[in-house]
Amino acid sequence: MKHWSSESLADAIYQKSLDMALGAGQQGSHIGGSFSCIEIFAVLYADVLHYSVNDPLWDERDRFIASKAHCILSHFATLSLVGYFPETELSSFHQDGGLLCGHPYAPEIGLEFSGGSLGMGISVGVGMALAAKHDGKKHKVYVLLGDGECNEGSVWESFMTANQYRLDNLTVIIDYNNMQFDDANDKVMTLDPLGKKMEAFGFAVVEVDGHDVNALRDVLAVRHVGKPLAVIAHTIKAKGIERLENKPESHQTSLLKSDYTVAMTKGRRG
Repeated sequence: MKHWSSESLADAIYQKSLDMALGAGQQGSHIGGSFSCIEIFAVLYADVLHYSVNDPLWDERDRFIASKAHCILSHFATLSLVGYFPETELSSFHQDGGLLCGHPYAPEIGLEFSGGSLGMGISVGVGMALAAKHDGKKHKVYVLLGDGECNEGSVWESFMTANQYRLDNLTVIIDYNNMQFDDANDKVMTLDPLGKKMEAFGFAVVEVDGHDVNALRDVLAVRHVGKPLAVIAHTIKAKGIERLENKPESHQTSLLKSDYTVAMTKGRRG
C-alpha cells in the first residue's frame, strides 16, 4: 500500500475526481461539495485516521462518516487511492452494474454509512461515539458535515447529545463553503456566528482554512478533553474548477471537457 503525504494525496484525489466527473457525462455528478473538501479527505486519510484497508471492519479502526454524502465523488477517489479497492473501479462510477453508486453502504470498501437525507450521518456518528464510550473503546469518530446541512434540526439535536454525554472521542468537521443547493447560505438560512453557536452547544471550536493541509493537520490534533471538537473549515465550493467555483449550480452538474482541460492544466492550487 502506498504511503501518501496529505499534499500528494490531495492532488491525486483532485485528478481522480476530475476523471470521474468527466466520465459521468450528461447525467452529471455532485461536483461542488466534492471539490470543496478534498484537502479534508487527504489529511484525514494520510495523517489522522487509524484504519486498515486489509481489514475494513477492524474493531479498533477510527470511524469516519461523510454526513454530507454529496461529496461521494472525492470520497470514492480517496478510498481507491489509499487502497480499499482498485483505482480501475473508479471508471464504474454511476455505471449500471458498477461498484460505485451515488449513495452506497459498503463497509468492505471503507464506507461506514449510506448518506442520502442530510442531517442523518451526524446522528449515526454521535451514536457510534456514545457506544464507544459505553464499551470502553479507544477509537475515535469523525463526521464531515456540510454547512447547508446544518439547516437540519437533527444536526443540532445531535450536537446537544454530544455535549450532554461529553463525547470527547467525537470530532465534527464542517465544510463551510457558504453555498448550498439553492443559493448562498446568507440568502437561504444564515449560520453566522457559527463558531459561537457551536461553543454554546458545548463544543471546543477551531476555525481553519479548509484548503491548507498543514493547518488542517494541526487543528485536528487539538486536545478537547471532556468536549467534542468542532472544526469549521472555510472552503470554496467546486474549488479548482474555474467556471463553477462558488456557484450554487455546481451542486449537481456535468463537467465540460473544457472545464477538465483547464483544471488539469492549472492544477488544484493553480
